[in-house]
Amino acid sequence: MLSRVADSMFWMNRYMERAEGLLRVLLTNYVLSLDKGPYGVHSWRPVLETFGNLSDEEMKQIEYSSANTLQYLILSRANSNSLRSIINKARENARGMQDHITKEVWEEVNLMYHTVNQPGLEKKLSGAEALPSIDKLLKLSLTYVGVIDTTMPRGMGWNFMNIGRLIERAVLTADVTYKQFEQINFDLDDHKDILYWRNLLLSLSGYELHMKNYQGSETNMNVLHQAIFNHHFPRSAVYSLSRTERYLTEVLEENEPPQKQMIYREFGRIYSRVKFADESSIKQITLQRFLQDTKQDLLKFSHVLGQQFFSYA
Repeated sequence: MLSRVADSMFWMNRYMERAEGLLRVLLTNYVLSLDKGPYGVHSWRPVLETFGNLSDEEMKQIEYSSANTLQYLILSRANSNSLRSIINKARENARGMQDHITKEVWEEVNLMYHTVNQPGLEKKLSGAEALPSIDKLLKLSLTYVGVIDTTMPRGMGWNFMNIGRLIERAVLTADVTYKQFEQINFDLDDHKDILYWRNLLLSLSGYELHMKNYQGSETNMNVLHQAIFNHHFPRSAVYSLSRTERYLTEVLEENEPPQKQMIYREFGRIYSRVKFADESSIKQITLQRFLQDTKQDLLKFSHVLGQQFFSYA
């Protein structure tokens, strides 16, 4: 497989996973912004910090406005992480390798592109149609996941697509978990009830699983366990890394790159730190540093992969 094609498959799926994660966070926060909850007026600042690049002054101007925040995070061309920017980049990658993806995958990416670029979307996001519009876009993202799973042939391209998707998912989970725990200064002993954690759990599609499987008063630790250490939760960091390991092994064993052992070591170090962490080890290094290191190391590892397989400088 050409490095150019592998690169496009990796990044197309990374961008599509980022789009799905963004839409899930937007849907959750939009719904919660309508609810006068026990934790004060809803602020979009954590979402803007995660998916935007505004200055502090610029954030102050829109952080309590759902309409302005949605315009910025979905439609702004100045924001490289807006939904429009992400989908445009995913489509560029898909267009450059149409011979290597199925007709159905191309059509789904194209449909998402035309939906997010339709002329009337700006008006819809400013009014009563905001919620159904976000919901529609999220459903298109979920349809894309189903289409690639049922139509793409298994092989090297499939492996690169999944490595991209799962690295992005682990980074997103670390990001949104960081933002929620940041609001309590990463203090695991500062007990918060389940209402406080709804934002994080719904943003990860894990609220129902949490209510069915976690009991007891240690809500903070239970939420952290689900987001990071639960091997059965498909958006946890450890699940994403365990699946990445599988696809990475197939890529390395089939291609035998010169730096094969180095890549194994780099990934193994990240995976082991998450897989074997526990409450006491996290408290020792602080949760803040644990989440920051996990994200930064994954981004560095993604770059190492690019150097080995995609001819990055």
